[in-house]
Order: sequence, then C-alpha cells, then structure tokens
Amino acid sequence: MQIAGPINIRRVLGPRRARPLRLIVLGIIGGTPVAGVIWQALHYLEGFRRLGFDVYYVEDTGTWPYHPEKNTVTGDCTYTVGALARIMNDYGFAGRWAYVEATRGRRCYGLSQSSVRELFEEADVLINLTASTVLRDEHLDVPVRVYLETDPVLPQIEIAKGNKSFLDSLAAHTHHLSYGENLGAPDCAVPVEHFHYFPTRQPIVLDWWTAPQPPATTSSYTTIANWRQSGKDFDWKGQRYTWSKHHEFGKILDLPQRTSQPLELALALRSGAVNGQNAWSALDHEDADAVRLLRRHGWRVVNALDLAELPSYRNYIVSSRGEVTVAKDQNVRMRSGWFSDRSACYLAAGRPVITQETGFSKFLPCGEGLFAFATMEDILTAFERIDADERGQRQAARAIAEEYFKAENVLRRLIRDIGL
Repeated sequence: MQIAGPINIRRVLGPRRARPLRLIVLGIIGGTPVAGVIWQALHYLEGFRRLGFDVYYVEDTGTWPYHPEKNTVTGDCTYTVGALARIMNDYGFAGRWAYVEATRGRRCYGLSQSSVRELFEEADVLINLTASTVLRDEHLDVPVRVYLETDPVLPQIEIAKGNKSFLDSLAAHTHHLSYGENLGAPDCAVPVEHFHYFPTRQPIVLDWWTAPQPPATTSSYTTIANWRQSGKDFDWKGQRYTWSKHHEFGKILDLPQRTSQPLELALALRSGAVNGQNAWSALDHEDADAVRLLRRHGWRVVNALDLAELPSYRNYIVSSRGEVTVAKDQNVRMRSGWFSDRSACYLAAGRPVITQETGFSKFLPCGEGLFAFATMEDILTAFERIDADERGQRQAARAIAEEYFKAENVLRRLIRDIGL
C-alpha cells in the first residue's frame, strides 16, 4: 500500500486559494485534558493562525473523555466541554471549535452538528495532530489530510508487521509527518515501509514562554512526566522494546547521589497528592512504591496533576533551573530522532535541557543550552557546563528555541513539505 505519486495540491485546491485556506486541527484535548497536551494543540492553532490560515479545532476521536478532577474516564463530557470552551475563549478561538460526543447520537458541542459537517465540506487542510483520529467519510472530504505523528516507532512497527488497521488509518491521509526526524536514516532501526514521512518538530509560540526573570540559583532541575505506562511495548527482531519511562529513569536513579544539584520530578500519579506523610494511603500502591524509591535516592517528587492547568504548568517550567529527563526506550535504542515538545518549552523559556539521546543531536545543536546524554557522566558534565556560565546557557537555550522551534518557522516548513 503506497501513496500513488505526488499530489498537485495547487491544482486540487484550485479557486479555494483565492481566500485564506481553511485548516482544521483534529486533537485530543478532551480525551487527555492535561496542560502538556493542551499547550501542544494551542501551539499549532496559534501558529497556523499567525501564518494567515482560517483555523478551527475539532475533537472527534470517538473515545470517552478523561475527567482529571475525578481521575477517571467518563461518559459525561460536561467537564470536557466546559474546559474546552474556556481554553478556546481565552486563546481567541471562540466559535472556532467543536467537540463530538462519543455516543451513537454523536452530539456536537461548540459548533453545531450541521456547522461541523459544513466545515469539513469547505476545509482545505486537515491536521490529524497526534494521529489519534481515525478518519471517517466526512473527514475524507478535505483534500489535504495530514497524518502528524508525535510518537513514532510503534506505528512503523505495526505497519511492518502488516497490521491492517494501521495501514488503513495511514492510507486515509495524503501526507505523513513524524517527530521521528531520524526515520529512514542508516543509524535508525525503525522500519519504514509503505509511506514516506516528512520530518517535523514541535512548533512553539515563543512569546507565550518568555521568562521575565531568571530562576534563583537554588531552583531545581525538573521535568514533568508519566512514571509508569503500559500497553505499547513490542517485540522486534528478537528484542523487547518498552514504552514506559520508569525503565529509563531507573538508569539514572542514583543521579542525586552524584551531584549537589536539586532534582525534582513532577509525575502523573494515580490518586491523591504525594506531599506529606499522610498522603501515601491515597496513592496507587505502585506509585506509592515509586515515590518512596525516588525519595530514598534523593529525588524530590511532586504530583503533576497539580500542574494540569495551563498557567501552573508554564510557571513550573519557567521557575525551574532547567530540565533533566529521559526518553522512552523505543526512541533511545532505535534512534528515532524524537524530541519532546515539553523540552522545547523549557528551551523557549530559556531553561537548559539535559535529555536522553534518541538521535536528535543530528538535527539540533547540542553542548550549549541543550545536552544529549547517554551516560550518567554526560549529565554530570552538562551540570558543570551550566554552572560555569548559567546566563550564557540560558541564552543558548532560548536561541535554540528561536531558530529551531519557533512556530512560524516550523509550520512554514510543514506547509512547504505538503506542497501548499
């Protein structure tokens, strides 16, 4: 199964190009209403708007929404719709969003059902952000349909294994883009079959992340992450590749004992807060064990659910000294070239980033403001470099964001790659 030759987008769109192109971002804010996911979608919406597109957000995944306050998936979308309305109003997209309920009636919120149908009939470009929406007939009315993959490796493995649902899902798109910037390279072990993937990276609206003041010298190096995730491990060519980050954090578990730098993890924990001795009983037992293990080795731990709101998430990053984090084993060992949009936000805030090598150092400058590590010694060396010239390292971090992650630049390249 292969895309049949290059598509002449200018000819397909024809007279539509006489007006601003109408672009729909399909997202997952309601299904995953946490700050990192919301910021990601907003960067695309605002970035495309700044380039002159007529932009709309539609969520139509067919899955039940997540309720962060109750920490559960629910059939009641009241919270989701209210949160979406506030977010879209606050960021200038009032009247430009729709949430389609995952029920047989498929009730629409925001825009009416007829308006959503008309929107797809008239849209020029569809961006399937995170590639989480399975396209249906009404989506196929849009002439340019972009599969935008933010988590590479597993989809390529499923394609290589001949998984028909993955093949059909990708084939419904006219173009395929991936955060795996190293896909297809000789040093990348990810199989690339059937589809051509244009490399892309996270667009960041830089003025949203400008830090007014540098952090105090006592600020911690931080990150925001899931500790344990299941369901996406796979076997390939006799090896097991894992998805959950706790495997990689385990490799640097002793880091606080090797440095005087304060280190803090904001983790997505199941049930309750972790601050205070009386909170342990509220945690899932695996998370409680993880927090005890991390604290015993010198890590500070806070609950990432406290950072679910956009301002608190941003303030946490801006007030950090920098980021120390890991990547998923799949991206590390297979060298996909993946890079985190959260780490891009740290860079935009002028906060140095120390993160696990996935092959991204082939595409992003490292050694000043951004450091790729493979060993504990690499992290310690990065700390020394930052301590020697912290102001210069902050400036270098921001400069990387300005050159490589500025929303307008990233999305101009995307537009060029898809032929608009």
